[in-house]
Amino acid sequence: MAASFVAIFVRIGGGIFTKAADIGADLVGKVELVLPCLLAISVPFITIFTLGREALAGLLAGCIVCGIFLALFMANAGGAWDNAKKLIEAGELGGRGSLAHKASIIGDTVGAPLKDTAGPSLGILVQLIATVSLAFTPLFLRILK
Repeated sequence: MAASFVAIFVRIGGGIFTKAADIGADLVGKVELVLPCLLAISVPFITIFTLGREALAGLLAGCIVCGIFLALFMANAGGAWDNAKKLIEAGELGGRGSLAHKASIIGDTVGAPLKDTAGPSLGILVQLIATVSLAFTPLFLRILK
């Protein structure tokens, strides 16, 4: 009887706490994205008004080249670390429980966010900076003349 009571309490309490954690995670995710978005939107304005048109062109070229290569690196490295764990769990390099498997768990912990979130979000950041710069080009040219 006591074990079933604990199981019911955990099931009900877990549902309540899980819902609260989901709501909190959603709010934190939305608040944490405000600063990077404001930074990506404001950097082209700050660059062109302080350093000029040539500096904005250099900023865009640097963001595109560095951002795309970094995003590709993160996506590929994350996928490689994720697939390394699957390979070891299939029996290669000692299989489950080996030292290589323990290391691959850490690699998978780092690789999954790289592959799923960090790499793709850098592509979005590059697109946002380029879009803001392109959309406000007429305004920049009118003000700087």
